[in-house]
Amino acid sequence: MEKDHTPSLIKAALRAKCPRCRQGNMFTGRTYALKAQKMNETCPHCGVRYEREPGYFYVAMFVSYGLAMAEMIAACVGFYLITGYMDGPWPYLVATIGTVLLLSPLNYRYSRVILLYWLTPGLRFQPPGKGMTEKL
Repeated sequence: MEKDHTPSLIKAALRAKCPRCRQGNMFTGRTYALKAQKMNETCPHCGVRYEREPGYFYVAMFVSYGLAMAEMIAACVGFYLITGYMDGPWPYLVATIGTVLLLSPLNYRYSRVILLYWLTPGLRFQPPGKGMTEKL
């Protein structure tokens, strides 16, 4: 009996694999490489088109906004828990801006991953041999 090498939903999402086959990479380049992080138009393994319609990834901006807000709140709470400082807003402003700038490449990548994995109707995992044609 053959062993299935398909990663789980969470592993595939964390590695930014295709939501349909969980094999092909959604992005070329590393997350923090300068000018090298680019999203593929189609999956190199199964050929699914990522941009479902023109302007489709504008919705990813809202997901990215939600991620950035959660990161800023966590940065402020963490800053307070570590330092106990409450005398002014400037250290908190520096902490939040630094956090958002540091994590913006992750937000770019994972806002699109979240959009394709959990917010796109009709784009679901199809194991090999179950309706998906394999590339030779």
